[in-house]
Amino acid sequence: MATIKEIKEQLLAIKSLDDPRWREYLEDSRAGVQTAIKQRQKAIQKMLLEEERLEQMLRYEKALYKEGKCLIAGIDEVGRGPLAGPVVAAAVILSENCKIAGLNDSKKIPKHKHQSIYQAVCDNALAIGIGVKDNTVIDRVNIYEATKLAMQEAIKQLEVVPDHLLIDAMTLDNGIEQTSIIKGDANSLSIAAASVVAKVTRDKMMADFDERYPGYDFAHNAGYGTKQHLIGLKQQGITPIHRKTFEPIKSMLREEKM
Repeated sequence: MATIKEIKEQLLAIKSLDDPRWREYLEDSRAGVQTAIKQRQKAIQKMLLEEERLEQMLRYEKALYKEGKCLIAGIDEVGRGPLAGPVVAAAVILSENCKIAGLNDSKKIPKHKHQSIYQAVCDNALAIGIGVKDNTVIDRVNIYEATKLAMQEAIKQLEVVPDHLLIDAMTLDNGIEQTSIIKGDANSLSIAAASVVAKVTRDKMMADFDERYPGYDFAHNAGYGTKQHLIGLKQQGITPIHRKTFEPIKSMLREEKM
């Protein structure tokens, strides 16, 4: 009779819930075997649900594949809301029908998984482009226009010209066929991939700024107006990476002039 450890290893070969081999294992009355069966079935169910989710998130891409479009770029940005730092956009072209387990809107991915999924995106991407517009550009043209500029730059950084753009809630004037998708980072794998690349890239930049400008907790708040950030502003003042047209920086500057 096989040991429970051996049966656990054998169960790993089963990939579906209707596999006929379950019947044989279910006849084993040992509690350890029954527990192993339940654990494996739960893991398979989770895997099937993830496969279904990924398939759903590929629906825009698959519709374009049917039209003969192969180089589909997902576009997304991070950093519209922070008080400091740049807005960062990414353009990612994944290989056709690419599915990366766990890939989702970067805001829905646990922080500790960002790096591994980012690496998976890099490993599976045909091309990646990144666009960065710093706080001086944001202050000059406003955050909405700066976001567009960052996205356009990210597209230009791609090594190939995309057939179609899938963009998170934005329309770009660049002559490339495109689809604007509301909440695109949660509805398209290509846009989700771009959101992860942009997020990891910007977080690294803000961690570097934290070393240059300590006391604002940039490494943890990414420039958003957290309590520690606001305390830093009050105690140490405005840094060169703060957005002067954003509150409370705008009011602080006005008070300095009075």
